[in-house]
Amino acid sequence: MSIMMKATRLLLTLALLHGGVPAVQAQKPSLEIALTLDVPVNGVSTTPSGRIFLLYARVDGSQGPQVVEYNATSNITTPIPSAEWNSFNASSPSSSSDPATHLIRTNSQRIGPDGALWLVDVGSPSFGAPVIFPDGPKLVQFNLTTNQVQRTYFLGNVTRVNSLLDDVRFNPLTGVAYLTDAGSPGLIVLDLKSGFAVRVLDDHPSTRRGDFPVSGEGTLMHGPDGAYLYVYADHHELSPSGQYYYFQPANGGLSRIESRWLDAALYNSSLNSNAVLGAYVEPFALTPSTGGTAIDADGNIYCSDTDRLAVEKIAPNGTRETLVQDDRLLWVDAMWIDAEGKLWMPAAQLNRGIPFNNGTNRVVKPLHVFTLDIGVGPSPIDHA
Repeated sequence: MSIMMKATRLLLTLALLHGGVPAVQAQKPSLEIALTLDVPVNGVSTTPSGRIFLLYARVDGSQGPQVVEYNATSNITTPIPSAEWNSFNASSPSSSSDPATHLIRTNSQRIGPDGALWLVDVGSPSFGAPVIFPDGPKLVQFNLTTNQVQRTYFLGNVTRVNSLLDDVRFNPLTGVAYLTDAGSPGLIVLDLKSGFAVRVLDDHPSTRRGDFPVSGEGTLMHGPDGAYLYVYADHHELSPSGQYYYFQPANGGLSRIESRWLDAALYNSSLNSNAVLGAYVEPFALTPSTGGTAIDADGNIYCSDTDRLAVEKIAPNGTRETLVQDDRLLWVDAMWIDAEGKLWMPAAQLNRGIPFNNGTNRVVKPLHVFTLDIGVGPSPIDHA
């Protein structure tokens, strides 16, 4: 027997004596910095051709456009839909005060399955301020081929003075969009062809607050009025098959309902009753206080933990695991999965913003958008 063979046998024997042959550990992918910015960003979208769109949260007191296209090579930003759309001035009698043709306060932006950029306008000029009716709350469709606003859906008839239109998801299989209302708890179902919308699960346990407020970095948060901050129906995703719609308030607790019941509410008024529609809602996962979510082609939901500064991965059966934990993940907001299988995570530091710290800005610059290779692309019906 050669010296090499003896040495190999000795190593194997020692390994077995200490619990067996050690398995090769698969190295977890590491965070990469995709963007370095001076302003908090709470939403990022990318196109297959490489265009990048950002939503500026402006919780640090900064001024300027809310939605921009970002050129990563030159660091130049272009206001979307235009500088004029981003110039709303509630105190001015000029054309810049028309809520119908200006973004009052944008809370989310994302590329849709149609390839357009969709913008959700809360319709109130600041966090906690009343909604401007009738044209303040709206959903704006921006055509990325013509670089023009293609259509505006006004949602004043299904929102309230304390509404906070939060986010949108699409079901291209049925031509329906779903929006969450984080201010007056409920969901909005919108027929994209006709523009007709209904409000459902209004103040239902699945859409309103739980026992605890939203928290960040282990601290319960307060709103501009000094009271504990409760953010209602907020995060949501649609399964790749279109069967299940998942939703939750910001303080956690993910529910689901078959989307067919939401869609049916557009023409069956009995389903607008919580007693009827609420019977189809079921608990899905005990998620933490959350900044943002995303869903991949396999139906896994990614959920940011604003206390542990982590991102969890929730399997289609509801089981949870920590995907990544890093102290730099300071309030990861609306996430995005690109065609290359990268999860984009904007660390927005929202909990450190002026509205939630008694008028003090605690945001630390620079801010970052991180990416993580997750090895799977986006849900095929989520976005182009």
